[in-house]
Amino acid sequence: MRKSISYSQNFLKDKNLVARLIAASSIAQNDVIYEIGAGTGIITEELLKKSGKVVAFEIDKNLFNKLATKFANDSALVLRNTDFLGQNLPSKPYKVFSNIPFNITASIIKKLTQFFNPPQDSYLIIQKEAAQKFVGKPLDFKNSQISILIKPWFKVEIVYRFQRNDFIPRPNVNVVLLELKKRETPLIEYKNKHLYEDFITYAFNQFKPNVIEGLSDVFGLQSIKKLSSQFKFSPRAKPSEIEFGTWLELFAYFLNKLDKSHQSIVKGWSTRIKEQEQKIEKINRTRVDKNWKKFKSKTSYTAKYLV
Repeated sequence: MRKSISYSQNFLKDKNLVARLIAASSIAQNDVIYEIGAGTGIITEELLKKSGKVVAFEIDKNLFNKLATKFANDSALVLRNTDFLGQNLPSKPYKVFSNIPFNITASIIKKLTQFFNPPQDSYLIIQKEAAQKFVGKPLDFKNSQISILIKPWFKVEIVYRFQRNDFIPRPNVNVVLLELKKRETPLIEYKNKHLYEDFITYAFNQFKPNVIEGLSDVFGLQSIKKLSSQFKFSPRAKPSEIEFGTWLELFAYFLNKLDKSHQSIVKGWSTRIKEQEQKIEKINRTRVDKNWKKFKSKTSYTAKYLV
């Protein structure tokens, strides 16, 4: 098994379970599949049976060598001994099916959903609590910033719940299969994507007690109060308490009713937050990392807003 915390991962044991999950997915014979963290190759083997081509990433040199030996005669597999997060994604259609390291879940999902040509379908084996953040309400008790940012372009849902003894080593957390399916028709036009990201990021990162005060500079205090009545949300609600559909309504009003001077207030906020996020030191809080508390963030920005 992996020795480094950086590659921490729990491997599936049952080939039949893997085969059933892939059979129930949208993966077809002509598809190109990307696998992030191929590990022992149990998923790789089943993907090769169902799809036309598999591009598998495995950063651990020892496991990569074993995979190279195991699949030496399979021309449909492209093995890459490199970090997926540092690689360019394809410009042609592809799908993803992966049991990813839990400690880089957010980074992987952001890469897959923010790329100019995202996968048509992504199936990711991840920790249940992380999946709830990406799905948001009603599965979770609130809507995270990332869930509101993703949903105009992806349908997000949990499609399978694993048993802990499905894995080796046995995880200390519950694990699920999360599907991110690209919408055929996005709920927001792509030409407005950056402005939507700025708008949502601005709204979620105001140090104000509620959305009324947080968005008063953009909409005007009286206007946002009227909108709270029109769109039926509490004036005292926090951004995470607002329904996704309401965020779409607020953005449509922002886009069509406000002048350029008010719209300009939010511009650049998405880029600003991404830059701050990159400065935050990544802390691997897993069962083998006993000393994570000694690390400190390189920025005073509160990490909770970046999830």
